[in-house]
Amino acid sequence: MDKRRLGRSDLMVSPLCLGGNVFGWTADEATSFKLLDAYADAGLNFIDTADVYSTWAPGNTGGESETIIGKWMKARGNRSKLVIATKVGSEMGPNRKGLSKGYIRSAVEASLQRLQIDYIDLYQSHRDDPDTPQQETLEAYGELIREGKVRAIGASNFTAARLKEALAISAERGLPRYESLQPKYNLHDRAEYEAELEPLCRQEEIGVIPYYGLASGFLTGKYRSETDFGKSVRGGRMAAYLDDRGRRILSALDDVSARLDATPAQVALAWLMARPGLTAPIASATSLEQLQDIVRATKLHLDESDITELDRASKSS
Repeated sequence: MDKRRLGRSDLMVSPLCLGGNVFGWTADEATSFKLLDAYADAGLNFIDTADVYSTWAPGNTGGESETIIGKWMKARGNRSKLVIATKVGSEMGPNRKGLSKGYIRSAVEASLQRLQIDYIDLYQSHRDDPDTPQQETLEAYGELIREGKVRAIGASNFTAARLKEALAISAERGLPRYESLQPKYNLHDRAEYEAELEPLCRQEEIGVIPYYGLASGFLTGKYRSETDFGKSVRGGRMAAYLDDRGRRILSALDDVSARLDATPAQVALAWLMARPGLTAPIASATSLEQLQDIVRATKLHLDESDITELDRASKSS
């Protein structure tokens, strides 16, 4: 499996990143192990999670995903073959959120313990913290990198203005810079990223690892009408996608996937992988069938006519 460099870092990652948000939520530990095994067996190495996964699930307190990934790596002895990305900053409980130096120092230790590892390959600011100076945050990351606890840092859910500001501080102060951005981006949700973030990331050679690569499952083609919304816990989100433009996108995905003997999910992910400046889309799976489906996207080649058809269908009206 060909690897791609993440930003200007020395991290080499597979073109598809496995999302760990489902581990300990809609995928129990045994299922998660099977999914992780199949992903690694396919020759892919990039796994994304966060300390906050999955506080929203009944009975969970956060850290469930990291804990499962840590147990799996320990059992398989494969830590050195993987690029592990996690995040800090989202609310874990009272007074447990943000990007202050003190909180980052405590949160990283908790993540390392749950993951049962000595260092995190990519440590990401989960969301912007307007109450903490960006210099303070970057200085904290610099200390972690010097201590060998973190290899590279990334940003998630940042605006172009705030990311640009952070990059300027890094350059002026000699601090580590964000080597990646994790934005919401897919064949349906295009405008926000493409307007300002995409040109900035390409100019600054920032790796891009978008989440919601399948638009919460809409781009799999599973949701064609309101009667389909009950098919999963994410079905309630589909009303936002199932409009005239959404139906055009599904139709184009059907056409391209039929020509290539592929599935709509594979085509949607392959479109992202072919996008200039994009490193690796993040996609999650809750069954081996879903996992095998998204992994096959790494073998799919879209030609210029395929991409043109998808771009035309997904153009904002």
